[in-house]
Amino acid sequence: MELGCLLNVLRKKRGTLNRDVLLSASLDVCQGMEYLENNSFIHRDLAARNCLVNDSMVVKVSDFGMTRYVLDDQYTSSSGAKFPVKWSPPEVFNFCKYSSKSDVWSFGVLMWEVFTEGRMPFEQNSNHEVVTMVMHGHRLYRPKLASEIIYGLMQKCWHERPDKRPSFKELASQIDGILEGDAPPTP
Repeated sequence: MELGCLLNVLRKKRGTLNRDVLLSASLDVCQGMEYLENNSFIHRDLAARNCLVNDSMVVKVSDFGMTRYVLDDQYTSSSGAKFPVKWSPPEVFNFCKYSSKSDVWSFGVLMWEVFTEGRMPFEQNSNHEVVTMVMHGHRLYRPKLASEIIYGLMQKCWHERPDKRPSFKELASQIDGILEGDAPPTP
């Protein structure tokens, strides 16, 4: 993975990557996460900084330090454990509950990172402020490079209820449809 982490690639190449390249990078990550989801792993630290890129712009999920194997798609961490607040959903703030659906939330934030070409989510806010904002329904803004359809996918990832978030399989199918030009309308 010659180019290193996705976050640095996005920042170095800012202004030179077209939407299809950005969407393709998102699809690569989504497919990697679909594999983890299908094999009962929860990543718990999905972010652009934890993905690697080769010189063909293929992106792979990496950094499995917080990953857990689960039997029932749920993991509850001990309270007081550190976690990436700006990439985490309400159920992690409130109950330390992780699942493939909390990874889906993080994937939405990763897509936001990709389409802002490496901006820090909630860059003007402290972790405490982010928790309060997210709990009150605030979500990240639509990046300029993200179409309404792409932003709609991000918003689906950030549904307050985990059971209302799409699976990685559903997301991969929708992203692939957008890349192929036959995207179904998102309700």
